[in-house]
Amino acid sequence: MIDLHAHSLFSDGELLPSELVRRLEDMGYSRVAITDHADLSNLDFVIPRVLKVARGLNQRQSVKVIPGVEITHVPPEQIQSLVEEARELGAEIVLVHGETIVEPVAKGTNRAAILSGVDILAHPGLIAIEDIKLAAERGVYLEISARQGHSFTNGYVARWAEECGARLVLNSDAHSPGDLMTRQFAQKVAHGTGLGENAFEEMLGNSRDLIKKIP
Repeated sequence: MIDLHAHSLFSDGELLPSELVRRLEDMGYSRVAITDHADLSNLDFVIPRVLKVARGLNQRQSVKVIPGVEITHVPPEQIQSLVEEARELGAEIVLVHGETIVEPVAKGTNRAAILSGVDILAHPGLIAIEDIKLAAERGVYLEISARQGHSFTNGYVARWAEECGARLVLNSDAHSPGDLMTRQFAQKVAHGTGLGENAFEEMLGNSRDLIKKIP
């Protein structure tokens, strides 16, 4: 199991990174990206601390921590520079908080994230079909979300991603222990997209492929 979108108390998660990782280890995970929310105010706080956690835990636990970040609720015109800064600070996976239907994310965020070369566009909601095509062209992964609310548009995202050739990854967007996905629950979320019985394995394979691209 792999989860490339999870939060700790470095932003609005409930768990210390070490507890998050230990819980996932007990659930049989192999990789987790800690991707706490960040904007101009805390980007240089969050990423160095996640890096420190990754260096410490990766020597001792079977779940390997990938240092990441989720750029969240920033004006679309700032996304490119923040993605670049996040990578300079050491983030190995960069997400942008997409235009979910349950939060007032600024219009234009989805396209700005894709154009910035973000790794994953998180819970992109009712993303424009033109932007799904753009994500496919640029190799940006679109997220199928297990999180309540964000998951309402999974079927739409999955349908058009399949049509346009965009690649999907399945993540928990976990903020609390109850958000962490068992394999069985992840399979149900993937199956619920309507993409068929192999949807979970395909999304898991996409996560593995994304990890391989990390320098």
